[in-house]
Amino acid sequence: MITITDQTGAETLAKSSGGTAVKQNRDEASPYAAMQMAEGVAEEVLAQGIEGVHVEVRGPGGNLQQSPGPGAQATIRALARAGLEIGRIEDVTPIPHDGTRAPKSSGF
Repeated sequence: MITITDQTGAETLAKSSGGTAVKQNRDEASPYAAMQMAEGVAEEVLAQGIEGVHVEVRGPGGNLQQSPGPGAQATIRALARAGLEIGRIEDVTPIPHDGTRAPKSSGF
């Protein structure tokens, strides 16, 4: 999912999700879908006169994986290729400080 907001995060300027970019459910989390979403969002934002963005990448976090997934790098590349200036790239994945107990392993 891609959301572009103003610097405070209060106003959404453009947003897109994997379901709007591809037809098959299995392709929604692919790098191809991420590139298609980024190109569409970049068009909307460039039409509004915005030339640069700061990127915040967020993974699932918590007890789940800390890495953002295969589409994050493709998205950043597609935004840059579409003509947007990339200011900074920041990882905002939530990290638990003790958190909840991890699920039991399956024992295989």
